Amino acid sequence: MTTRTAIDTTAADVYGWRELRPGQPEAISALLDGRDVLALMPTGFGKSAIYQVAGALLDGPTLVVSPLIALQTDQVDGLERHARAPRAAAINSARGASANEETWRAFGAGEIEFLFLSPEQLASDEVVDRLRTSGVSLVVVDEAHCVSAWGHDFRPDYLHLGSVIERLGHPPVLALTATGAGPVRDEIVERLGMRDPLVVGHGFDRPNIDLQVVRHEEEKEKEGAVVAEIVGQARPGLLYVATRAATTRYADALRAEGVQAAAYHAGLPAAERDRVHERFLSGEIAVVVATSAFGMGIDKSDVRFVVHADVPDSLDAYYQEIGRAGRDGEPAVATLHYRTEDLGLRTFFASGLPSKTELGRVFTVVASAETPIRRSVLAKHVDLKPRHLGRLVDLLIEASALTEGRSGVHAADGMKARDAAARALEVAASRERVEKSRLAMMQAYAETSGCRRQHLLAYFGEELAEPCGHCDTCLSGSAFAVDDDAGSADAGATDADSTADSAFRADESVRHREWGHGTVMSVESDRVTVFFESEGYKVLSLEAVRDGKLLLASS
Repeated sequence: MTTRTAIDTTAADVYGWRELRPGQPEAISALLDGRDVLALMPTGFGKSAIYQVAGALLDGPTLVVSPLIALQTDQVDGLERHARAPRAAAINSARGASANEETWRAFGAGEIEFLFLSPEQLASDEVVDRLRTSGVSLVVVDEAHCVSAWGHDFRPDYLHLGSVIERLGHPPVLALTATGAGPVRDEIVERLGMRDPLVVGHGFDRPNIDLQVVRHEEEKEKEGAVVAEIVGQARPGLLYVATRAATTRYADALRAEGVQAAAYHAGLPAAERDRVHERFLSGEIAVVVATSAFGMGIDKSDVRFVVHADVPDSLDAYYQEIGRAGRDGEPAVATLHYRTEDLGLRTFFASGLPSKTELGRVFTVVASAETPIRRSVLAKHVDLKPRHLGRLVDLLIEASALTEGRSGVHAADGMKARDAAARALEVAASRERVEKSRLAMMQAYAETSGCRRQHLLAYFGEELAEPCGHCDTCLSGSAFAVDDDAGSADAGATDADSTADSAFRADESVRHREWGHGTVMSVESDRVTVFFESEGYKVLSLEAVRDGKLLLASS
């Protein structure tokens, strides 16, 4: 039986899928051949089918790293709906200790094919040892953008997965994400230690989602417009806001208009969050008003709208959130209600460097320890909250001042606390510049007169040849005017200009004489957008680039 025949037979006989979607068979085949795979596919496209088929064909269990208990539950339930599918189980804090131990026993006995764990659990040596003795044949990293410091859902615990994969003998690795501009993709590969991965993607366009931006001058007027839009929309839907207080305020306003709405944010008790999640999935709640804490991995196909009352912090986050609409392929709407003043709040969130004194104190405690020190022990010595300490330690590790291994954290030889803190601050300052540049990309999307779909796809390195015809700027006519102007400018360019312009392509590596290595994100008739690792996104005039020879192709 050929590999493709085995893949198709397993998909049909085990899962009832008569036909796999584009990219899925290639990804599965690569995993069966022992190759790493990075799969970039829209929400609802069927990324999980890749590991479900591959896991059923490989000898040995599959480890699925999944960041949320609710998401793990959805994935396990989805597998259990297929009577012939191999057994799946999750080990997490929502289950009792005896239930978790029984799952470990069954896993060790080879009775479980798919085991779902959180990245936090993999910080335990005992957990990794149990996995190693079970002969894991495939490691799946779900929501893989969480591994990237440039990703909108960055989770520090994802940073350790590369070393975990190596300790498991580096079985084939499948990284899954619904969003990933070039810099995020590159960092996923680097952080996970992926070896010459096959990168497969279906494309980022979701043509059934209409893109709209509504401009406002006053906050009160904006709030009224948001409520009025949702009252008039087909439901169910999601409303995203920037603060916890806003979730309650909007939920109350919608209920006053007769809409079944509920607030959701990370500050609610876990039981309440789970209840909102379940009621939304079952249809008891028509609208969830949430911060960005809600929605990762949501398995609900009939969401008809995603409205943002506040500007997100990046186009990555915006794309991920609007991708929760219209997963059934039916028409859906994504509306951003926008005030320029709202950018101030996001800028505040993206600002703020850590204390140099605290960084130096953390380094000093680690350096003075005779043996590597675990984070839990370190927290007691420096009297800092674990989350805050985690950020400081991660910055010091990224600055090469600290190294973390199986036994804990230890300091780089010969480094002084002052230098360690200074290096970590440089890393933090670079991150801050990148975050602000990502916000600038979001602002450019909100304020463009061109086709919003063209703008959004260009950010992800994809070209749409013509305006889409059904976003708000296309419907108003401004997108076509911008497109005509660009066409006229191109037609009037000299041969020398055309040659210079064509020197840059999306995803091309370039080098700037001041900002160093960068990746071209998009090229327009008069400008090029480049992501620089230390500076973030920069929009450069092609004329200035040509005249000053600012960008050179990287060797």
